[in-house]
Amino acid sequence: MQIAILSFFHYFTAMFKKRDSVFEVEEGKFLSPKFDEKGLIPVTTTDFKTGEVLMHGYMNEEALKLTIEKKEACYWSRSRKALWHKGKTSGFVQKVIDIRIDDDQDALWMTVDIGNGASCHVGYKSCFYRSIPLGKINNSEEVKLEFREKEKKFDPEKVYKGQPNPTKL
Repeated sequence: MQIAILSFFHYFTAMFKKRDSVFEVEEGKFLSPKFDEKGLIPVTTTDFKTGEVLMHGYMNEEALKLTIEKKEACYWSRSRKALWHKGKTSGFVQKVIDIRIDDDQDALWMTVDIGNGASCHVGYKSCFYRSIPLGKINNSEEVKLEFREKEKKFDPEKVYKGQPNPTKL
């Protein structure tokens, strides 16, 4: 019973330093992340070798703590409403090289090593595998995206074996 009470207490207490002053948040030496009203902080993840943007995701306090401690990326899946250890299913674990936090501590930038793997559940290396063409838009319902990655790194049907697709309409 005592362990359950301690776990309950730990869950509802902050894992990081309280945000006491603007000076401490902007110029201080302690991590005081600002999570949004849903308890999330946005994370942009890039490949440490190429600088290529791999994905954008979110972390809650637990995901950030686990990422720091494990040195492997953990996110909060908004579609599944669950903690998500990136690569646990696909095998393409993101090994964390560096995590940076912005000036007001409400956004993260993480560089990772994915080896020769991928970060996109669709099978591409990067979730940002298409570009939007620039210039005059004649019909906003027919803007054609340009594929920047031509080949997938893996077949999602084989890797995820019938798991529900996280993309929602």
